Amino acid sequence: MPEAYIVSAARTAGGRKGGRLAGVHPVDLAAIALDAAAERSGIDPAAIDDVIMGCVTQAGEQSLHVGRNAVLASRLLPQSVPAATIDRQCGSSQQAIHFAAQAVMSGTQDVVIAAGVESMTRAPMGLSVVADKGFNPFPPSVTGKYGVPMFSQFMGAEMIARKYGYSREKLDEYALRSHQRAKAATEAGAFGAEIVPVTLDDGTVHSVDEGIRFDASIEGIAAVKLLKEDGAISAASASQICDGSAAVMIVSEAALKAHGLTPLARIHNLTVTAGDPVIMLEEPLFATDRALRRAGMTIADIDLYEVNEAFAPVPLAWLGHVGADAERLNVNGGAIALGHPLGASGAKLMTTLVHALRARGLRYGLQTMCEGGGIANVTIVEAL
Repeated sequence: MPEAYIVSAARTAGGRKGGRLAGVHPVDLAAIALDAAAERSGIDPAAIDDVIMGCVTQAGEQSLHVGRNAVLASRLLPQSVPAATIDRQCGSSQQAIHFAAQAVMSGTQDVVIAAGVESMTRAPMGLSVVADKGFNPFPPSVTGKYGVPMFSQFMGAEMIARKYGYSREKLDEYALRSHQRAKAATEAGAFGAEIVPVTLDDGTVHSVDEGIRFDASIEGIAAVKLLKEDGAISAASASQICDGSAAVMIVSEAALKAHGLTPLARIHNLTVTAGDPVIMLEEPLFATDRALRRAGMTIADIDLYEVNEAFAPVPLAWLGHVGADAERLNVNGGAIALGHPLGASGAKLMTTLVHALRARGLRYGLQTMCEGGGIANVTIVEAL
């Protein structure tokens, strides 16, 4: 089967809710990532066969096909480049990477940009659900089957914390580590190669992830009120609401040669699984098991892992279940510190993973994240 290669990967620095990226229309935010992926690859943008854009809240300013609108807003991509907008919840742009790689590996396309965008300030989470009063996406045929009135990612996270015995103290310690690693990575310039600066209307440049608490302390994190009175999770041990975009260009071997491109990584394995929609966020554990089996690998073969920090219990449970090394996990911090721009997070994590592997001279990386409905994507890449 033909191979698929990553030749560029870029992301914006995350913006806090109502923060520095709040004034940027999500279409323009997405276009910035598309342009960066095209420019950094060195390819003629007219050679791009397709754009696949992940976005969760496809309402308001992110409605009416944000992927196509981002191509039209681009300063580099011509209108001849088509696009699709997809939703696999938090894994939307990781699935975009899968679809792009599959298109290249099938031989039907040669150059595809997989991207994602989410302005959680301008298109708030849940906007598409509450747009019509009383609208419920889950009919009795679904809720009755599972014995719940509604599916909740927060309740799923609390269920994982209870199932695996994680105390509030354990989750707070993990949250502090996320901020400390993000702080260290930022101060060391580790994100310099992956972040595309955004020039704002006031002439300033946004190039540092806004959610990092550079002065984070265990005392400060412990002081944050629990989200559920008898629970273990607070806002400090959950991912931050975030504005951002990211894009990854994936090409065939023929495109590498034809356009003189330099590969950053090779796609090694693509896996997606689904399980219990109630506990929902546990699925990355089992998806990783399957991905490693299919790849003929063990977790010891993987040099770095990016596991989305939707809530602290998720990566902790993943570590314990897979038997992974905590020192290889989210080495530059995760969504608790850097933010989780929903539909952009898959491409964002892949951008960080590829650059981190290459910066350290390492070979294999694995990315996974929990997704609404009890789904999980796993992507294994080989840095080149």
